[in-house]
Amino acid sequence: MSTRGAKTGEAGTDSAAQPLVHVTEFTDPACPWAWGSEPVFRLLRHGLAPHLRWRRVFGILFDEDDDPAPDSDAEARWYEGFIKGVAEHTHAPYAARLHWLSRTSWPASIAAKAAEAQGERVAERVLRRLRETTFVLGMPADTPAGVEEAIRGVPGLDIRKLLDDRTVADARAAVRDDWAETRRPLAEVCDLQGPGPHPGRAKEVGDGRRYALPTLLFDGPGGRICVPGWRPLTSYLQAAAAAAGTPLPAPEAVSPEAALNHWRSVTRRELQLLTGALEPPHGATVVETANGPLWLHPEEAETHPATRRTS
Repeated sequence: MSTRGAKTGEAGTDSAAQPLVHVTEFTDPACPWAWGSEPVFRLLRHGLAPHLRWRRVFGILFDEDDDPAPDSDAEARWYEGFIKGVAEHTHAPYAARLHWLSRTSWPASIAAKAAEAQGERVAERVLRRLRETTFVLGMPADTPAGVEEAIRGVPGLDIRKLLDDRTVADARAAVRDDWAETRRPLAEVCDLQGPGPHPGRAKEVGDGRRYALPTLLFDGPGGRICVPGWRPLTSYLQAAAAAAGTPLPAPEAVSPEAALNHWRSVTRRELQLLTGALEPPHGATVVETANGPLWLHPEEAETHPATRRTS
């Protein structure tokens, strides 16, 4: 079963309605800027459905042919500091210690791509778990065994099907297409100049360039709008409306309990942005990180690797 071209709309739904705007998200499971952008992207995916059709492109931050560091621990400490620096802007959780730097983005990206064939709710939860191995556990899922350990117990996931040789081969081919697509950035971002901390200028890789992660492309009747790097919510809302060629309804807040039931894993920034609340959802399981709590639905906590390891 091929996973190429899988597209998603609102989390947890598979709407047949024609969306106004197609969104392409260039991302990577181990990218701290992408992790920090999740609160805003969740709000967009949920709050603007069914006006958006969302497609993820896995850009491969850490490639298979990257040269290994001469001192892996020193490299991990450097990247740990980089994650902390990013979190000063994103306010995202991060692990107290990054035990190693992700050796390759391919296994996690392949699993996330393959999960799309099992429906959006499953795909969202699989990708979320994979992100959390780096930013909550500090142990990136960068091997097939690590991926399997991370996603075991995701509700609705047929893990045997996900790990089937044919499924993995199809997903790898799809991620290879993603890799290539990410390395064909629009000219407008190749020489982009803008204020920090992450304006989104295309990155030089090897003999070419790739989109900065994350980057969103909005395509609709009003044209194509590119929103690269770290941007406020208003930039994305304006881009969506411009691409739609018409005003779009403002996203509506949900209750903390509804947010936890829907997403199963919620950060403090997500709680504030999605619900407008400051108090955690009733009955949530707390996972402490070095930069604030992560709240898990009790059922999610039964199989989540962060709580599974301490149970």
